[in-house]
Amino acid sequence: MFGGDILKKFIQSSDILKLIKDGDTLLVGGFGLSGTPLTLIDEIASSSLKNLTVVSNNLGEPGKGLGKLLLSGCLKKAVGSYFTTNRDAIKAWKEGHLEIELIPQGTLVEAIRCGGAGIGGFYTKTALGTKIGEGKEVKEIDGEKYILEKAIKGDVSLIKAMKADTLGNLVYEYTARNFNPVMATASKIVIAEVDEIVEAGTLSPYEIVTPHVYVDYVVASHYVKVGGVYVESISPD
Repeated sequence: MFGGDILKKFIQSSDILKLIKDGDTLLVGGFGLSGTPLTLIDEIASSSLKNLTVVSNNLGEPGKGLGKLLLSGCLKKAVGSYFTTNRDAIKAWKEGHLEIELIPQGTLVEAIRCGGAGIGGFYTKTALGTKIGEGKEVKEIDGEKYILEKAIKGDVSLIKAMKADTLGNLVYEYTARNFNPVMATASKIVIAEVDEIVEAGTLSPYEIVTPHVYVDYVVASHYVKVGGVYVESISPD
């Protein structure tokens, strides 16, 4: 079905552990559990990796999604916007087991976009005069004050898409795309977990959101959707 060069892009989920090292910064797609690369997270949670920094909207839910990484002890720091969906994260932070950097959601996605576009940072009014804005450069532009937010880049991006073709072009499922497309531009290595793989030429160009040039590796998801909820399948096939 796949040619030799194409096959190099399609790997087993366990192979991602060769691509991630201790201390790496991971950009992880998802909003809650929607659009979250659950299979890739499972592999990391069962590994010996440590001191990881995760940049994501939130840390999943207790024992689910990125919540598994928290419980496994892989994480050193979490950078995101909304951590109260997972009380384990708040508990770990209070006990000094997890560093948390809170960033407003719009600022977070723009900082990642800048990282992918080769822009060093941007000025925004968001968080100006608040605790989050403390210590950041303030600049006056046309009589208005702004704070400087630096770009965010990762070592590895772990993203989730609905479909990939055999070149690695990605299609997302409605709002489950969330942070995934922008994260696909902002890391040295990009690994996409997908529900379905189809032949090149099958996807309409109008469907494709992330072109294959951004995608280094593709992994077939071990999860299936049942009643609108992803559950782990018996077989990854």
